[in-house]
Amino acid sequence: MIDFTVAICTYNGETRLPKVLKRLLYQIKTEHFSWEILIIDNNSTDNTTKIVKEYQSHPGAYPIRYYFEPKQGIAFARRRAIQESKGEYVGFLDDDNLPTSDWVNAAYNFGNSHPQAGAYGSQIYGDYEVKPPENFKRIACFLAIIERGQKPFCYQPRQGVFPVGAGLVIRKQAWLNNVPEQPWLKGVCATSLSAKGEDIETLSYIQNAGWEIWHNPQMCIDHQIPKWRLEKDYLLKLFRGVGLSRYPTRMLRFKHWQKPVMILVYLINDLGKTMLHLMRYRQQLKTDLVAACELELFLNSLFSPFYHWIFGNQS
Repeated sequence: MIDFTVAICTYNGETRLPKVLKRLLYQIKTEHFSWEILIIDNNSTDNTTKIVKEYQSHPGAYPIRYYFEPKQGIAFARRRAIQESKGEYVGFLDDDNLPTSDWVNAAYNFGNSHPQAGAYGSQIYGDYEVKPPENFKRIACFLAIIERGQKPFCYQPRQGVFPVGAGLVIRKQAWLNNVPEQPWLKGVCATSLSAKGEDIETLSYIQNAGWEIWHNPQMCIDHQIPKWRLEKDYLLKLFRGVGLSRYPTRMLRFKHWQKPVMILVYLINDLGKTMLHLMRYRQQLKTDLVAACELELFLNSLFSPFYHWIFGNQS
């Protein structure tokens, strides 16, 4: 019997994956439960398979299992992880997430002590290759940097805020009973503009079914942020994708008859945010990267309903 599954979804992670696996080799306080490592290779073209085989040959108290998922997109990789996992809980790590030595223990214990928690997220600190802009905290959460205090708390449905997929633990049965087989949003994928939002989609289904979603600051992760992820082209593309994904993730919260009214409410709200932002930062948009990213978010949130009406699932 397996109590806890650590699922690592990776794409071309031959240089990043070993760092994560080394951290998992030295987890402490796990003697009172059984756990496994599950690696989902999301269509890699590098030596990821070879790296995994090397670690599978290491003697250890836990098994390392490997599966290849050909459908590109983190949503498909995570669904495959749920299907193949043997644990009651599935803790997701990206291949650039470095957990502290007690992450697995903290994750397993929290689930046992919070039986109504369908999912719970980690405290995630940025490990930056280069120094980010001075005002970067305003947008850090969009790069999965989550510092939300040292006390656990339950996310309330009316807030519309969730933990991110990196460092997220999900109760397997809560997923199986409530998350559809086919995702609306694919997740990170080079061919999709509206790729972001897959975590919100998944957690919305679980929360709408009556499960609680929590923040657990005892689960700590260092998220490696390379230089290229702080460059203008990447960040603008990221915020474009987040904005375009807003329509489907927002509508998951409402009943069918409520949606026409809420679409209008969000359109007015997004238009107001865009205009206010332009008035405040119009002179700084070329020099202030954070302000430019926020504008990209507001504009594409405004356009999001039209984008999905036009392109539908082609996005």
